[in-house]
Amino acid sequence: MRLVFAGTPAPAVPSLRRLAASTHDIAAVITRRDAPLGRKRVLTPSPVAAAAEELGLPVIRADRLDDDATARITALRPELGVIVAYGGLVREPLLSAPAHGWINLHFSLLPRWRGAAPVQHALIAGDAVTGASVFQLVPELDAGAVFGELAMDVPADATAGDLLGALAEDGAGLLADVVAGIAAGTAVARPQEGEPTYAAKLGDDDGRIRWNEPVEAVLGRIRGVTPEPGAHTTIDGARLKVLAVASAPADAPALAPGELALHAKQVLAGTASASVVLETVQPAGKGAMRAADWWRGLRDAPVAGS
Repeated sequence: MRLVFAGTPAPAVPSLRRLAASTHDIAAVITRRDAPLGRKRVLTPSPVAAAAEELGLPVIRADRLDDDATARITALRPELGVIVAYGGLVREPLLSAPAHGWINLHFSLLPRWRGAAPVQHALIAGDAVTGASVFQLVPELDAGAVFGELAMDVPADATAGDLLGALAEDGAGLLADVVAGIAAGTAVARPQEGEPTYAAKLGDDDGRIRWNEPVEAVLGRIRGVTPEPGAHTTIDGARLKVLAVASAPADAPALAPGELALHAKQVLAGTASASVVLETVQPAGKGAMRAADWWRGLRDAPVAGS
């Protein structure tokens, strides 16, 4: 089939590479415009744009699929549109322009966690199982019939970055299989079943650690917002990023929520039910460092704010 592919961040790249290696023709890759990155704000292509150019594929840069982008895509006469984390909505008339419409690879088991941040919300909620789904794009958010899905157990220590990376790789194979099924006329989509839950885009406050929650909730939040938007707390009024954590050993002392202590050369933080180990932190204005090294630079034992 003649495809157009829309995607922007790194988790979309495995799907693009998988489809580019197939017998299908990718007429164009749609991605968001180059963005300023780093302290020097250097304009940088999206990971998908960089991969497309490496593969020799035409690239359409558009932050939204407006009339101009719609005209350019429609002129390519695609038979199927494929979207993976593009970052914008596909509306009519573009939604119906390809003969087979558009399909979307979404990183959850729909209808759970429709929306922008499904992997992050799955970890914050403490889900034991998550996955990926390929569904038919419809006007309602992530509500279309599902062609295929895969389930994955959530590793106990996985961050959102870890889990998203694993789902991106496995999901690329699932997506390729669905595209092949649509091309062969064998693909069958089933309506979503169950009560939807929604995964809104995370903001800075979602990364604020709530030390007065149980340890499972604290660990889930920290891992769910790592690497973006990032977990943080306040120490004597100063912001401290928490980059890596672990469960505390069984012999760790009981600490009040937000209380910090050094135990067996490990920095512990109290929650409502048990302590956690701070492994890597980043104080304001400094680089990432081992929590024990940060602790040695303090004059007095600190207390973390909520």
